[in-house]
Amino acid sequence: MQNQQKKVTRREFLGLSALGLTSLTILPSWTMNGIRIAPSDRVVLGFIGLGRQGIGDFHAFTHCPGVQVAAGCDVDSIKNDRFKRAVTSWQKSKGMPERCDSYDFYEQLLERKDIDAIEIATPDHWHALNVIHSCQAGKDVYCQKPLSYNISESLAVVKAVRHNNRILQVGSQQRSDKEFQTAISMVRNGSLGYVKEVHVRVGEPPAPFNLPEEPVPSNLNFNQWLGPLNFPVVHYNHKMCPPIAYPELKETGDWAVWRYYRETGNGFIGDWGAHHFDITQAALGMDGLTPVEYIPAGYNGTKYATMKYANGQVITEQPFREDKPDDKGINFIGDKAWLKVARGYIECSDPNLLQRSEQTFAAGEYEMSASHMQNFIDSVRSRKEPIAPVEAGASTNILFCNVNIAHELGRPVKWDPVTKRYFDDKEAEAHRLYYYQYRNPYKLPYRDK
Repeated sequence: MQNQQKKVTRREFLGLSALGLTSLTILPSWTMNGIRIAPSDRVVLGFIGLGRQGIGDFHAFTHCPGVQVAAGCDVDSIKNDRFKRAVTSWQKSKGMPERCDSYDFYEQLLERKDIDAIEIATPDHWHALNVIHSCQAGKDVYCQKPLSYNISESLAVVKAVRHNNRILQVGSQQRSDKEFQTAISMVRNGSLGYVKEVHVRVGEPPAPFNLPEEPVPSNLNFNQWLGPLNFPVVHYNHKMCPPIAYPELKETGDWAVWRYYRETGNGFIGDWGAHHFDITQAALGMDGLTPVEYIPAGYNGTKYATMKYANGQVITEQPFREDKPDDKGINFIGDKAWLKVARGYIECSDPNLLQRSEQTFAAGEYEMSASHMQNFIDSVRSRKEPIAPVEAGASTNILFCNVNIAHELGRPVKWDPVTKRYFDDKEAEAHRLYYYQYRNPYKLPYRDK
């Protein structure tokens, strides 16, 4: 990988980096959205992964006073160019110096001493290395959900964040949403009574990779996109990396489908589970913990995938609304009342506890949560934990990975949330969603042997 990088010496690179925001450092203050920002309050961001999610996250961060963007990195040169145009256009509109550097390799971006924090919106299989290397470079991190592709990666990320004393916010933006915050509060304060069941609808497990191979476009470094992935079956297909082209510079078709294949993602179980299992854990007070037993659908007559906590609490992956069985959401069933919640929707069986509400969102609209980004920026400044800390992201990741492991093994899996190990289950421990060997030269730091 080093041989592929442009030949720039460290001295030359640091000199170039310092030049990037020199004009900002000499200004006593600047104004954004009518708010005067002191230099000491600025948070300078670098972005890794500039696809649809990354560009959406950038627009959300622009609503946070005191934020500046210095650089972006992507394996697609057209996405790099689009990001630079978007950033400099925003800077110009706010009267800020127009400068956004572009990098093909994220290690180059991490060398920047003028960057405080990194936003990561790469495919799941890159998250762990992106986060760990960012922490080692002294950066705080906003990482899109899920925290990682497999369990060992999530455990390593927790160690990296804590060892390097970094702030990490998982991009589980539902935690900053009023409906979900209401639901969490009502479950925790006992409004529903004893919660005996939780129905969580997230969708199906991943399928084996089966897309036909296509020629790689010249603007995409697909080898770098693959990175640590060590599954030879994976090859380029435009559905994996939705292309964009001039002059519109917009992705065509659906969002990237790598998330729905075993070798590159965790299916709907992981994609939506990173949201709804996350809220479920928060409401039940299980952040940092996980269920101890995972029973796949169909095992000994089990109708729905079932997760059991050590205290007897049960979660099932099943429809949460009878009238809309395919909708993604949660139903907390207590002995006093039930509460159903989803994006833009909340309803309680007792109208005196809650007024029902429902709305719809355009595709991608919900993903841009400025309040969630603001919470991260506030944490960067205060050094206090954000609303979606690394341990919460890791425990949710462990939960849905074990759901998929049990599904693929066709039998229950038992997990110890304290030791972070299986109960005498070598087959589960050998599963790729617990750990897999990266392809050379990539290594996973902070991994327990």
